[in-house]
Amino acid sequence: MSELIDSIEQFIDSIEKSGRYSDNTIKAFYQDLVLLERFLGERGDISKWSEVNDPMARAFPARLFQRGHSPRSIGRMLSSCRKFFHFLINEKTVKSNPFTGISAPKASQNLPNTFSVDDLNTLLDEKIDEETPANIVRDRAIIELFYSSGLRLSELASIDNDTIDFAENQVKVIGKGSKERIVPVGTMARVAVRDWLERRSEYANLGEKALFVNFRGSRLSVRGIQFRLTEWAKRKGFSQHIHPHALRHSFASHLLESSGDLRAVQEMLGHSDISTTQIYTHLDFQHLAKVFDRSHPRAKKE
Repeated sequence: MSELIDSIEQFIDSIEKSGRYSDNTIKAFYQDLVLLERFLGERGDISKWSEVNDPMARAFPARLFQRGHSPRSIGRMLSSCRKFFHFLINEKTVKSNPFTGISAPKASQNLPNTFSVDDLNTLLDEKIDEETPANIVRDRAIIELFYSSGLRLSELASIDNDTIDFAENQVKVIGKGSKERIVPVGTMARVAVRDWLERRSEYANLGEKALFVNFRGSRLSVRGIQFRLTEWAKRKGFSQHIHPHALRHSFASHLLESSGDLRAVQEMLGHSDISTTQIYTHLDFQHLAKVFDRSHPRAKKE
């Protein structure tokens, strides 16, 4: 048995005796370290763990990524390698841990789902008159305000009856970290909210401050808003599940697509770090890329 495999066996024996790890975790340790041993074997005649240097350690996650391992599994494997080399240091087999400070490749960031402008028009197209049930008037106001101001679900649920300033066309919300911000409210949203305020007394308990209330007369909860949006989408013929944040994402994407003002979108979304807002530049690029592929004479596929 080579020194490399022998040391792995000694490490596994050590953690088994410690009693701190489950059988599945021990099995994962062994599999991860065998992958490392095989990787070193592919690179040349490495017969001792002390011969493993920093460039080799950095190359290991890169090779794993090339072979299709996910960033999460690579992170776990690197953790196994760090623990193993810590063991080797205690055993006086090596002097340093080459895997210290090495991290897995970043997981690809999932782009948020958004609605097209046409889909939003379909979703929001609703004729309101005196015969319209109050809950329909309320739900339309919820969706219009969501999309108009790019609010978080929790922010929308926490809005009080007197929070919207119709004179200044804006709403004050309390975002993450209890940070207060003021965002614009568009014309259609103001109309929808005003329609709801005319009917709100049919639902709201005396003294209730919430702008949006449930059939019991108290504040409509986050779950309640989610349910209302789902029911609204079904009524409008949308087969897919619609998450409330898709309206916030649509607000950001459409605004950025039209204005190109990333800083303004950051302020309206309440992002403390502009890098969070930059995900919408990827959405915008995707839109531009589709236009390019569809329109440019040298981009069209045969």
